[in-house]
Amino acid sequence: MPLAPVNLLADQPSPYLQQHRENPVHWRPWSDAALAEARELDRPVLLSIGYAACHWCHVMAHESFENHDIAALMNRLFVNIKVDREARPDIDQIYMAALHAMGEHGGWPLTMFLTPAGEPFWGGTYFPPAPRYGRPGFPQILQAVNQAWRDKKAEITRSASALTRHVGERLSGTTSQLGYDPSKFRTLAESIMGMVDPVLGGMKGAPKFPNAPFLETLWINWLKRGDHACRDAVLLSLRQMLNGAIYDHLGGGLSRYSTDDSWTVPHFEKMLYDNAQLIRLAGWAFAETGDDLFRLRIEETIGWIEREMVLPGGGFAASLDADSEGEEGRFYTWTEDEVRTVLGTDSSRFLAEYELAKPPQWEGDPVIRRGDLNLSDDETTLSALRLRLLEARARRPRPARDDKVLTDWNGQAIASLAEASRLFGRTDWLELAEAAFRFALESNESGRLPHANLGGRCSFPGLSSDHAAMSLAAAGLFEATQRSEYKEHARDFCLALDRWYSDETQTGHFLTAADCTDVPLRIRGDVDDAMPSATAFVVAAWSKLAMLTGEAEIQQRAWTIAEAAFARAQAMPYGQVGIFNACEIAMAPHKLVMVEEPEERRFIPVANRFPDPRRTDIAVTVGYSKAKLVGEATADAQRAGAWLCRGMACLPPTGDPAELDRELRAHDEGA
Repeated sequence: MPLAPVNLLADQPSPYLQQHRENPVHWRPWSDAALAEARELDRPVLLSIGYAACHWCHVMAHESFENHDIAALMNRLFVNIKVDREARPDIDQIYMAALHAMGEHGGWPLTMFLTPAGEPFWGGTYFPPAPRYGRPGFPQILQAVNQAWRDKKAEITRSASALTRHVGERLSGTTSQLGYDPSKFRTLAESIMGMVDPVLGGMKGAPKFPNAPFLETLWINWLKRGDHACRDAVLLSLRQMLNGAIYDHLGGGLSRYSTDDSWTVPHFEKMLYDNAQLIRLAGWAFAETGDDLFRLRIEETIGWIEREMVLPGGGFAASLDADSEGEEGRFYTWTEDEVRTVLGTDSSRFLAEYELAKPPQWEGDPVIRRGDLNLSDDETTLSALRLRLLEARARRPRPARDDKVLTDWNGQAIASLAEASRLFGRTDWLELAEAAFRFALESNESGRLPHANLGGRCSFPGLSSDHAAMSLAAAGLFEATQRSEYKEHARDFCLALDRWYSDETQTGHFLTAADCTDVPLRIRGDVDDAMPSATAFVVAAWSKLAMLTGEAEIQQRAWTIAEAAFARAQAMPYGQVGIFNACEIAMAPHKLVMVEEPEERRFIPVANRFPDPRRTDIAVTVGYSKAKLVGEATADAQRAGAWLCRGMACLPPTGDPAELDRELRAHDEGA
């Protein structure tokens, strides 16, 4: 029996779906019942995927989904399903891969047409309500797809089934064990270097994304080989984006990307994952350079998280919208008159350091960017001026916040905050991370995490990325506190991965759990988005657990998973950079064991000053009986000292903190 001919999104626990609950479109959430309705009515499915902070999703909603004539056409010809890509990345990845397989560029909103069996046969992204931008109008698309379905149903069904098989092979397939080849990582790093904009940083051209996985590849190559060009490319990219208007100079935090090649005009939504990755990258940059630019941007960005993104109970919200007052970026832009009204005679001092930029292609008011890559000699005065502007901005209508707590994004943020707390000695940042971790623990059921939690409404089962990212968060908290319960949480989350997500060969994991019943395909989650893939998190989590425990069985498990993931990633290295990074760490991890006197910490401060994504830090007190290094080796815990191991080999212990600092900063091999 068909579902009620009304919009069915009103009770959905997704802010994005709630944005569409009053559309005249008869939206259905993704469900078996919606696909059953399509089969019963013999109608194709119109699948629309987006997210709450997405500007062009809002545009298409206002232009088409709120238009009664277009909605009537959709309701008459299709079964219409709306999906929040952040709440269901498993669904999103399947149909985005299908669009790419059709030779089309991806993006959101994602608009796909499916057979009643859920198999894709055509699609695109944003469609205008009438022909423009070189695109046909959405009503014309709807009518043409319906006509094709009526005239060529059998042909469309066959091609859709073939496309689905192709996507399944690409996203779910296995490969032979090729073994890890470290030369492939170096080749990838060199290829990425060829893409770097030597003047403006980031990757060449527009739009410009922060692209943290690519920057991490370059940084690991620098740490391993001493390749100064890789280091300098990361530092240039960070300096440019952190002084550009993609960075919020008043409130802290990065926007999702810049629409131009000079980091000037952002796409204004602010995502938790971008800023979690920024905190980590900027921390590495500060440790290497001592440049206060990176310290200030970390402080400002964590300040933004604490001020605007912390929810009751301690979890972090997902994002802030791009739009306010019906206009993209309105909350963040300033005219010179507005600046002078707030700052008065001090405005000239502010405008001497900050540019109100308005490129020709930007139709809104100017955006604030820093004119000089170097900090001013009078940052205290500038900070006070920025605060006055921030207080004035706070009185404007605010962009909407997506309050769902995504477990994998929170895991990233927790790990970054824990690392930053060690680097800067900030116990308040550690407390922020621990509160978010407790929030995640409180939402688990029988040791399993949800993917999303909105006001206590949790979506189970979670994804492999959730358990892996939270295992890494627990490991980061262990390194920051040396409290054993965090190590046990890291272990529990990895064991949950094996129980619910492992494949039949026991060499890898799927994105969705074994008891998840509403996905058309069970995919692996190998492909990066703006953050590393689920598989990259899984490889990193098992590798970290192996270093934390020193257990040979777990180490072998980490190597097995890494080698299988590496073999799969060879077919699409640029889309699976996260796997390359995780495998490079997994196959040659660093472990630092520090034995400290009970009342004196000589080595921990040295380790905290130099974070390294390859390294796991363990501290014990003199007399500890189980100071495991790697393999069968143990540290002599009867005296203070530090042992640094690279791969399965350990350097001689040192009792000199200065010598430890030199060892930590030494490269594994020459460039």
